[in-house]
Amino acid sequence: MKNSESLNDFYQKISSRETSPVSRPVQAREWGHFNVYRRDDIGCKDYSPYNRRDFYKISLIVGSGTLYYADKGITIKERALLFSNPNIPYAWEAGNDRQAGYFCLFTDGFVNTGHQSESLQNSPLFRIGGNPVYFIDEKQEKKVGGLFEEMFREIDTDYRYKYDLIRNYMNLIMHEALKMQPADSYFKHANAASRITALFQELLERQFPVSYEHILQLKSANDYALRLSVHTNHLNRAVKKITGKTTTEHIAARIVKEARALLKYSDWNIAEVAYCLGFENPAYFNNFFRKQTGKTPRGYREGIYNKKAGV
Repeated sequence: MKNSESLNDFYQKISSRETSPVSRPVQAREWGHFNVYRRDDIGCKDYSPYNRRDFYKISLIVGSGTLYYADKGITIKERALLFSNPNIPYAWEAGNDRQAGYFCLFTDGFVNTGHQSESLQNSPLFRIGGNPVYFIDEKQEKKVGGLFEEMFREIDTDYRYKYDLIRNYMNLIMHEALKMQPADSYFKHANAASRITALFQELLERQFPVSYEHILQLKSANDYALRLSVHTNHLNRAVKKITGKTTTEHIAARIVKEARALLKYSDWNIAEVAYCLGFENPAYFNNFFRKQTGKTPRGYREGIYNKKAGV
């Protein structure tokens, strides 16, 4: 089952809907990526399954529905601002047919230009472990909605600096949220342990295969807990309860599986295998592999060669 959504996936999805909006030109690559939509133009009236996106999203939700995360959810009854981090998977279940409002999607590169270098990951609005939902009143809805409408008007113009202007409108929306207190009415899932475990296993599997362009980044239970926006102890308890194994055991087993495949099928030397699996030096990898398998990486590889040679 696919649990991630790229920009291409998003555009393919909305282009297949009868109510899909007219496509507009995408800006030059050096500006990053940005687009803006009205929610009722693309039919946000059903269930969107758990997905990890490769883009940020700011949504002005007008209507009711429930937002689900790894181990918690929050119900939106009338209107709210939502700040979606691409590292945190979530699902949306609409509560009724009235799904109005707006959303804009953008990449980190659109915000982090030469004028701004601080990553959105450090923003209180997008920070992992933070509260991304802000309930707003009718007056605030009108103000924020007006800023989205300004984005709509500007994106179709030929103004040379329109993306700088759009970026300013985005900043105004974010500052409106920063003035508010985030929502604190989250509820716990009844099947939270199963949900967290499934998301952990999916995230673990997505770290592989490794390569020089895709070095293993998530190597500990804490790394995965941060990505899933749950406490490490909570993740460990959930995984142990559902699978009978600890989070660390799952991670180690998957690294060993990848190491064996690389030692068996690739021509990488031991240092290259260690590097791509995220070990600081070959000695650490050697100790890890021997502890898990009873053999050194070199001994494992030589054993394979000997079997092939009929020794």
